[in-house]
Amino acid sequence: MNRTENLQRLATEEFDLCIIGGGASGAGCALDAALRGLKVALIEKTDFAAETSSKSTKLVHGGVRYLEQAFKNLDFAQLRQVKHGLEERHIVLKNAPYLARPLGLITPVFSWWEGIYYTIGLKLYDWFAHKKGGLPESRWLSKKEALSLMPGISPKIHSAVLYYDGQLDDARYALALIQSAAECQAVVANHVSVVGFQKNAAGKIKSAQVQDQWDTQNCFEVKARQFLNCTGPYADSIRQLANPETLPRIRPSKGVHLVLPQTILQSQMAMLIPKTRDGRMVFAIPFEGTLLLGTTDEPYTDLEKEPVLEAREVQFLLETLQPFVAQKLDSSQVSAGFGGIRPLIGAANHPNHSVGKQTKSLLRDHEIELDPVSGLISLLGGKWTTYRLMAMEAVNQVEQALEIQIGGKLVHKGSERSTQNYLLAGAEGYSDILWKNLNQKFGLDPAICQHLASKYGGRSIKVAELTLENPSLSERLSPKYPFIKAEIIYAVREEMALTLRDFLARRIRLELIDWHTTRALVPEVAHWMGKALGWSVATETAEIQTYQALLDEFIAQSIQQ
Repeated sequence: MNRTENLQRLATEEFDLCIIGGGASGAGCALDAALRGLKVALIEKTDFAAETSSKSTKLVHGGVRYLEQAFKNLDFAQLRQVKHGLEERHIVLKNAPYLARPLGLITPVFSWWEGIYYTIGLKLYDWFAHKKGGLPESRWLSKKEALSLMPGISPKIHSAVLYYDGQLDDARYALALIQSAAECQAVVANHVSVVGFQKNAAGKIKSAQVQDQWDTQNCFEVKARQFLNCTGPYADSIRQLANPETLPRIRPSKGVHLVLPQTILQSQMAMLIPKTRDGRMVFAIPFEGTLLLGTTDEPYTDLEKEPVLEAREVQFLLETLQPFVAQKLDSSQVSAGFGGIRPLIGAANHPNHSVGKQTKSLLRDHEIELDPVSGLISLLGGKWTTYRLMAMEAVNQVEQALEIQIGGKLVHKGSERSTQNYLLAGAEGYSDILWKNLNQKFGLDPAICQHLASKYGGRSIKVAELTLENPSLSERLSPKYPFIKAEIIYAVREEMALTLRDFLARRIRLELIDWHTTRALVPEVAHWMGKALGWSVATETAEIQTYQALLDEFIAQSIQQ
């Protein structure tokens, strides 16, 4: 994960496969292809998982809504999506147990009939899961049981239904995939954007022209036999850069989440709100000591602009949650939030991809496209839970293309190791008592040890060891949270963190849960990152000002009336 060395290799070596995009699908493809023995490069325009893949609802699931739609509409595509999701769910939980774990979800009901309806539906969900992963079965709770498990639930409920899915830290899970791929010899780099393609006499892509976004004077070519587009909602821009005649396929959809105090539910379980006024499901999920509430679904067209949480969306989500909780809600309780873009797929070869279904009714499935003109392969659509399946199918397509390119024999293919049972970086050495070992060995506060174990797994020892080199690195960044200064140094040295936002939003997730504390910590984090990265005073000042201005904009947008 040495970025300087990797940039040099990208500029001077030739690869079997160059993956464009470092989110869940790109990272998954990099690991899969590297395990097959391919020589892999991966480049990401901003940071790993910076866009859609760090802005999910943090659920690992088959999709209870898809199951309901499948039976209501006799839609077998929806059933297939549920089946794939449930098959993959236990793999996601198993391969990085420190980043993904089972989560109980409680659905409040207000009548006997609602209880029957949701109990039957969730029993079907259990049946489709075939008991994979060992999650408990769903069950109907009495009002007393529901209030015991979730004291903040509204006392007006009749009863509730409990079922189980999984939860993950999405950005760090993507980073674990990237690290795992790098340790299997993939060459990876963030903050590198594609600005053009070079083609051979037959019109096929032979190299990508790229620019280092941190040092914009550094432009070079990445040569590869095959290119794979994994850029999510931005896939059309890469597709059309490769072939201007290509019709758009992506129907971008904006979804937002906001963050509230966890004391509203007073539970480590989540709440599923089964129906909103716009026909969606909304989840209230414990995350990093807070309550994550979302999401919405509406078309989004301005892909050059980062989607943000707006005041009208705050009101919608609070109004949606209010009937289900005892506490009175208001916007002053919102500590942070974020917006993301779903890469939904529109109809193939439709001249106007904005025509047709509303985005909330589009299937979250994926598709692999080979452009016969440029040779570009694109992995379109999908969702976090099925990233591994998507990657496997995409790399299968890559292998087929490589066999054609080099005369019917894939000379670089090694012995394939399945990603199904491949433990990700950090899973080695992890156990439920790891935090206790950290506490005994390094004398760090138990809350800090629990945090380190849950974010770095077995590698939390490396973070803790930095505190022995410099005892001041054991200090908390904020007394409110368990994050410590050593994590800044570790993120720079081992996780390719290059900007303040790389660290605060995606390495420790503070931006997602507390804007004001994040803003207050920016100068301190900049000081330590600047030392580790060799920033000049001017660079450090610019980083501070740019990031604080962005946070100020997030805050302003969420409270505008």
